[in-house]
Amino acid sequence: MTRILLSGCCGKMGRNVISVVNTRKDCEIVAGIDIVDDSSLGFPVFQNYGEVNVKADVIIDFSNPALLSDMLSFAISTNTAVVLATTGLTDEQIKEVEKASEKIAVFFSYNMSLGVSLLCELSKVAAKILGSDFDVEIIEAHHNQKIDAPSGTAIMLGNAVKEMMPDAYFEYDRFSKREKRHSNEIGIHSVRGGTIVGEHQVIFAGNDEIVTLSHSARSKAIFAQGAVNAAAFLNGKENGIYNMSDLVNS
Repeated sequence: MTRILLSGCCGKMGRNVISVVNTRKDCEIVAGIDIVDDSSLGFPVFQNYGEVNVKADVIIDFSNPALLSDMLSFAISTNTAVVLATTGLTDEQIKEVEKASEKIAVFFSYNMSLGVSLLCELSKVAAKILGSDFDVEIIEAHHNQKIDAPSGTAIMLGNAVKEMMPDAYFEYDRFSKREKRHSNEIGIHSVRGGTIVGEHQVIFAGNDEIVTLSHSARSKAIFAQGAVNAAAFLNGKENGIYNMSDLVNS
């Protein structure tokens, strides 16, 4: 049984995680962290990590990047593994996560969807085969409440392509230039509107043909399911950073 401490338990993603856990027999939520105290959740809710008096095996974090340092400090001091599902981390915060992984097990992915993990692998294959003969453009679309752009998933897809095209670089700001596209650009574009859950396209545009790989998320439940699967996978693992590829291939 995997005992979960759910950070951000009263938010939309937190409630999706609760719904997923309630359908499973291999894990349980023993406590939550949130500034909102909802006594109807069926487990104690603490406003900060200093108040937590419940032992958990894994933290699932769907909160806010501002809470990262406190969460990692608590995880290290209590030897608790972490599934980091919060988006919008800075480069400095990612380094903080990497340092913490020297002492605890950390599952870190820009997207918890199994389908997106597959999209990454397919993008690598396409980049390897099509190479410099095709231009690569990535388009991501999300709801109008998302505050970071481009999405972490778009960057993850870009990095997957870049593994096969090491000389490539990301181009975010083409509108400010008056010059033709360079062959080693990976264009990344963001759309924000309505209630779009998450849409991602990786376009390989060549001479007289276009190959498009895409993923469409229709519900936040897929991310919650992935996070819970990651928590069950991470329980008992050695220190280090793990990702969706480790989970899929386990």
